[in-house]
Amino acid sequence: MPLWTSIGKAVNASVSGGAKVSWSRDACGWNFKMQTSFSLAQLKNPATAEAEKILRTCVHCGFCNATCPTFVLLGDELDSPRGRIYLIKDMLEKNRPADALTVKHIDRCLSCLACMTACPSGVNYMHLVDGARSHIEKTFRRPLADRLFRALLGAVLPYPNRFRLALGVAPLARSFNSLYPRFGRTGLRLAAMLRVAPKNIASSSALPRGNAVSASGAAVARVALLGGCVQQALRPDINSAAIHLLTRLGVDIVLPKGESCCGALLHHLGKDVGALVQARQNVNIWSAEIERRGLDAILITASGCGTMIKDYGFLLRNEPAYAAKAARVSALAKDVTEFLGQLDQPEPINPQGTTVAYHSACSMQHGQQIDALPRQLLTQAGFNVRDIPEGHLCCGSAGTYNILEPEIALRLRDRKIANIVLTAPDVIATGNIGCIAQIASGTSIPVLHTIELLDFAHGGPKPDGLESAKGSPRDRAPLAFALPDRQ
Repeated sequence: MPLWTSIGKAVNASVSGGAKVSWSRDACGWNFKMQTSFSLAQLKNPATAEAEKILRTCVHCGFCNATCPTFVLLGDELDSPRGRIYLIKDMLEKNRPADALTVKHIDRCLSCLACMTACPSGVNYMHLVDGARSHIEKTFRRPLADRLFRALLGAVLPYPNRFRLALGVAPLARSFNSLYPRFGRTGLRLAAMLRVAPKNIASSSALPRGNAVSASGAAVARVALLGGCVQQALRPDINSAAIHLLTRLGVDIVLPKGESCCGALLHHLGKDVGALVQARQNVNIWSAEIERRGLDAILITASGCGTMIKDYGFLLRNEPAYAAKAARVSALAKDVTEFLGQLDQPEPINPQGTTVAYHSACSMQHGQQIDALPRQLLTQAGFNVRDIPEGHLCCGSAGTYNILEPEIALRLRDRKIANIVLTAPDVIATGNIGCIAQIASGTSIPVLHTIELLDFAHGGPKPDGLESAKGSPRDRAPLAFALPDRQ
C-alpha cells in the first residue's frame, strides 16, 4: 500500500463525526483537505461557496479543541470547533433546515475565535460560524420565549437611548430576583441581564455626535471616533478618556453624526439583514467624512466593535455600491491602542507603579491579533503589568452570550476572576466594554479600560475606581469559589 494511502486512512480514522479528509502530495509536501460534496447549483450561492472554501481548509487536526472554552469546560466534541465544523458541514451540504442538536451546539459557541489563533491551517471559523448562525435564524423556529427574548435584545442593546431607559428599570427589576428561577431558562436569562447591569447609570457624554475636537497644538492626524451603543450607555467616560489623551498627543477628532451600532450584536444573533443595514449606514457616514476632509483612521475603543468593522469589507464584498467603500473603511479601522502605538509616546506625568492585571479581550487578541501592544503601552506608562493565567480563555461575555447562555458564561467568569486574583492586582485593565461589565459583576477589584489608565498616566483625570485600588486585592476580593480543575 502506498505511503500516502496509509497516511490518508490514518487521518480519516482519527477525525470525528465521519468527516473525510482528502490528501495529496505536491512539490511543497503533504496537502490535506476536508472532502466536501456540495452540488454545482449550491456553489452558485456566494455564501455557500465561501463556506465550502473554508471547510476544505480544515483538516480536523483538533489543535483548536484545547483552546476552546466550551470544550475545556464541557468536554463534548460537539462543543468544540472541530465538532461544530462537522455539524455545519452536514447542515449546509444537505441544504437542510437547522435541527435542535445543531442549534444547541452553535448557540453554545462564544465566537471567541481562540480556535483561529490556534489553527495551523488558517480556517476562517469566524465567517463559517457567522454563516451558520444566519442559516439557523432563517430555517429554525425557536420556542416563543426564546424568539421574544432575542428580539428584545436586538431591539434594545444597539440603541443607546433605549438601553439607558432599560437600565433605569433595572433597580426595580432586581427586587424580583428571587422569583426569576421559577421561570426556567427565561428567568435565568433575566437574572443574568440584571447581574451585569451597573448599579448606577452613567450620565450621557458631554460631547454629542456631530462635534469635532481639535488637537492641542499642531495636529499630526485626523481621526473619527466611533460612539458605539452599549459602551455609550454604560461607560461614556471611556471615549472621553480617549479624546483627552489623543488631543494632547496632537490628534484632531471628529465625532460623526448619524453613526449606528456597528452591527455586531445583530450579526451574532444571526440577524444579518439588520446588521448589514447598520454596517451600510456607518460606511456611508464615514465615507462622507473621508471625502469631506479625509481621515487617517477610524478609531474604536470597544474591541468587539473593532473586529466587526474590520470585517465590513468582507461582509459587503458582493454589493457593488458598497464593496469598495466598505473595504476602505475596514482598512482605516483601528483599535485605539493600535493607533496609539503609531504615535510617539511621551514620558508619563503620573508614573504609578500600580499593579495591573491585563485581560486581553478575545475580540482583541484573537479577532484582531492585537495582544502584546496594550501591555507595552501600559508598561511604558509606568504600570506594573501582569499576565493572567489562561489568558487565551474567554471571560464569558461574548456580546450577548452572558445573557443567552448564563450557566456557561458564569463558569467562565468565575474561572477568569480566579486566575486574575492569582496575579494580586490593584486594578484590572481590558479593551472591551463587554469584558468590563462581565468581570466587574463578579469582583470588587476595579475594572477599567486600558485607555482610561493611559489617559491618567499622561496627565488626565484619575478614573473612577482607581482611588479604591489600594491594599491587598485578596482582602478586597475574597474568593467565593475554587479555581476550576484544568482539563
